[in-house]
Amino acid sequence: MESYMAYVWIAVALIMAVYEVVTVQLVTVWFFIGALCAAITTLFTDSIVIQLVVFVSVSVVTLIATRPLVKKFKEKSVKVSTNADRLIGSIGVMRTDLSDSEEIGQVKMQNGVWSARTDFPPIKEGDKVKVLAIDGVKLIVEKTE
Repeated sequence: MESYMAYVWIAVALIMAVYEVVTVQLVTVWFFIGALCAAITTLFTDSIVIQLVVFVSVSVVTLIATRPLVKKFKEKSVKVSTNADRLIGSIGVMRTDLSDSEEIGQVKMQNGVWSARTDFPPIKEGDKVKVLAIDGVKLIVEKTE
């Protein structure tokens, strides 16, 4: 059986490689490397125990060594810009009063009427406001001159 182990490890490596390509989630690349190292080990020993130790050891070491890099790469937030982002910095006119920061009002912008709230109350109807940010579908505004 030991003479066939090189083929077994190569088959395991190929299965892991195919699975990695299909999923594109970086879930089996470490086992692929471990299986390749185990296949190389068959050139030096027929011991299945040693081959398994090499497979597990290399897989765990590569996982530990590369996991922080993979995690950092995957965690990069991707900001998706929308057309609404163009409103940030724009000036609009309040259509309703805003007396506290929990209240939702309406602001007239160049492209329509938007829901709005403020962290700097009060704002009266007819006051000019500047858009500071967008929170969901609400504009965050402050009174401007």
